Amino acid sequence: MFIDKVKLKLSSGKGGDGIVSWRREKFVPLGGPDGGHGGKGGDIFFRVDNNSHTLGAFRNIKHLKAEDGEKGKIQKAYGKYGEGLYVTVPPGTVIKDAETGETLIDLINDGDEVMFLKGGRGGLGNSAFKSSWNQQPTKALPGQPGLTKEVFLELKLISDIALVGFPNVGKSTLIATISNARPEIANYEFTTLTPKLGTVNIDYRRSFVIADIPGIIEGASDGKGLGLEFLSHIERSKILLFMLDVSNYRDLETQYKALRIELKLYSEKLYERDFGIALTKIDTLIEEDLNIKISEFSKVVENFEKKPLFILPISAVSHSNLEQLKFLLFENLEIN
Repeated sequence: MFIDKVKLKLSSGKGGDGIVSWRREKFVPLGGPDGGHGGKGGDIFFRVDNNSHTLGAFRNIKHLKAEDGEKGKIQKAYGKYGEGLYVTVPPGTVIKDAETGETLIDLINDGDEVMFLKGGRGGLGNSAFKSSWNQQPTKALPGQPGLTKEVFLELKLISDIALVGFPNVGKSTLIATISNARPEIANYEFTTLTPKLGTVNIDYRRSFVIADIPGIIEGASDGKGLGLEFLSHIERSKILLFMLDVSNYRDLETQYKALRIELKLYSEKLYERDFGIALTKIDTLIEEDLNIKISEFSKVVENFEKKPLFILPISAVSHSNLEQLKFLLFENLEIN
């Protein structure tokens, strides 16, 4: 199951209490206070790991707590520090305040570690209060409490290119053909239920990451369908690739306008992102009909304020223009 948002309560460890203790040894008549200090409570850290791909590990977890510090010991010995707790998350995880929605941390790079909540300080033992005027202090301090915070963990996939289109326009077939992703492919709408990532290799040293999300439908901004729910996963993408099906019962202009509208309703920033257009399933039309559709659509696009980086007819089934598409995407990524 793909889990991309969870709510967690996180608590750092409480500091150990200081103790009141007296030195009692044979032949030491004036032993004095020797109560040790409490150990510091454990901190809460976030750690980014590339081997983690979803937030599914937290699906049934409500509360995570670091270890408390131990209380002080006799002979002025410190209590043991509480062990820190490392919360491992995938790259692209955003930590938000559950109460205000404010973004607290944005975790992107593999191996990054960030301390989130500091553990409570250990309390002082009575040995700390001995002075020239107070030779027998009976005072010790309790450890400070740890910190607790409720947060949302939200995963936003990190990709260079994101595919945007209606259901069943060939997004899954394309990503399976040009990348190492292996999504489910079937001839019906809403086959893709969760986002998919794939790496596209240009040569032995150059590559980019492409993302596919569930298809967007008209009315998605009002909660219909699945696509809008997962649009957060393409917010980091540098370039969008609109995929329009030349064989669909909706004409190209209708598909394009509807997708642009839903994108704008979701995010003005995403709406302004650079994009290319792939006209898919060209193997289903004869050349003459295809050329007419492409010509008519190109005229429509010219009337829009935001122009595409390119318009390219493709077929993932016959592999028509797929190499050209890969290079176009890569070249525009280099420019961006």
